[in-house]
Amino acid sequence: MKFIVSSSYLQKHLQMLGGVINSNNTLPILDNFLLELKGKELKVSASDMETTMLTALEVDSDDDGSIAIPAKLLLDTLKTFPEQPLTFSADNNIMTVSHDKGSSEIACSNGADFPKAVSLNDPSSTTILGDTLATAINKTIFAAGNDDLRPVMSGVFFQFSTESLTFVATDAHKLVRYRREDLAANETAEFIMPKKPLNLLKAMLQGSETEVLINYNESNAQFTFDSTSIICRLIDGKYPNYEAVIPKENPNKLVIARNQFLNSVRRVSIFSNKTTHQIRLKMAGAELNISAEDLDYSNKADERLTCDYQGDDMQIGFNSRFLIEMLNNLNCEDVSLEMSMPNRAGILTPVDGLDDGEQVTMLVMPVMLNQ
Repeated sequence: MKFIVSSSYLQKHLQMLGGVINSNNTLPILDNFLLELKGKELKVSASDMETTMLTALEVDSDDDGSIAIPAKLLLDTLKTFPEQPLTFSADNNIMTVSHDKGSSEIACSNGADFPKAVSLNDPSSTTILGDTLATAINKTIFAAGNDDLRPVMSGVFFQFSTESLTFVATDAHKLVRYRREDLAANETAEFIMPKKPLNLLKAMLQGSETEVLINYNESNAQFTFDSTSIICRLIDGKYPNYEAVIPKENPNKLVIARNQFLNSVRRVSIFSNKTTHQIRLKMAGAELNISAEDLDYSNKADERLTCDYQGDDMQIGFNSRFLIEMLNNLNCEDVSLEMSMPNRAGILTPVDGLDDGEQVTMLVMPVMLNQ
């Protein structure tokens, strides 16, 4: 097989695919890109058995054939070239890459040994704008857990209905629900997406106006946009009933400037206990008092902020790391924190900066305060 392609065009596409390949694969063939040539179309795939990504490129050729080429070696080579046409020709599992200064030979493997991508039988489908999907992933993925013993919590829960699209992530300490009421699916469906393909999608779709077609069945999901497709195995299991943990009655409501609150929590948390990262919020009238104390080292800090608070005077403890992570993930001027009691979860929501039909609800579990 033989084809000619621009070096930077090829590198741009392979760079995306490189994110799929694991650094230590159990099957050596997975260290390769699979190149499949059909006339002027070159299909390139990468896989780790769980996630497979394919992209189609236009090349100058009238050959057919397939070969598996070492991914790292090819990427490292392409990075060194300025923009120029490269000629690839394969013979007996040796790929020769020719350019204006010379050529290099790469030992390849048989393309037939590369695992075949899963094809989805009778899938359901939904279409969503690329940037909207990237935002939904961005707003939720940070809250997903890393616990191997609870795999269902290590992904993002996609909940599609005929009224809205909902994305949820939780690690049992914090929970984020991102909902779009301006979008809907043709039928109700639920599935749990692993983090790796979501991170790949997020990187590629940020700011993109492309429509993404999502096909899914019981065990797999496929995301198709432009000339690229990502197929991944879904996380098996039932997602916890997250609606049950969101407190419905929250009479105590605090509204405060997000940046001011975030900076204050950051400063005070430096003085908190290094194991619990506990900070104390004390609300009374129009004043919020944020304090932390590390009894082991006699370090402490407290700050006072003016805020808009409606409700009974109360004290509540939070893990500052979770609070910082959540406040960091919102892009609004003011945030609202709603609470019922010091031992019930607090609900953090943006007051402004949302599109019509967009909802972000963040839940943070309190920590017991030592009096």
